Amino acid sequence: MIDFGIDKLAIIGAVALIVIGPEKLPRVARTVGVLLGKAQRYVSQVQSEVNRSIELEELKKVKTHIEDAARNVGQSVSDGLHEASTALSEADNGMDGRYTNDLVNTPYYAYGPPVRKNWRLKRGATPLWYKQRNGVRRHAQSGAARVARFRPHEPHQPR
Repeated sequence: MIDFGIDKLAIIGAVALIVIGPEKLPRVARTVGVLLGKAQRYVSQVQSEVNRSIELEELKKVKTHIEDAARNVGQSVSDGLHEASTALSEADNGMDGRYTNDLVNTPYYAYGPPVRKNWRLKRGATPLWYKQRNGVRRHAQSGAARVARFRPHEPHQPR
């Protein structure tokens, strides 16, 4: 901006005092200060917008570089998979049918029982009335309480 020293500001103030007069000078100074503040805010907003646009352009460049790198990696992976599949097909053709492909046609449960489901989930989904009717425990009980529950009661003997 314009470089004002103390001496130049004093000269401008003296000229303003003479031209405007002492009654109107405070109001004019206030108005000039408000206008200068608005101008500074406008300049800072324009500067921040320019900085944002520059950063946006840089981010777009980085994005294009990353996308290109991802495409290159994807292409190399697909080329490797293609090479592996051609090698496997050539190896399969070289077998001349000596081995049958039973593993592909066999269901997964032929080698053992099916995977066991979560029994806690199944027991939690059972309704309470069914558990009560069939005598399924509904809550934990300590060993001492269980012994006391099933201990035979002695008949009461009079003295």
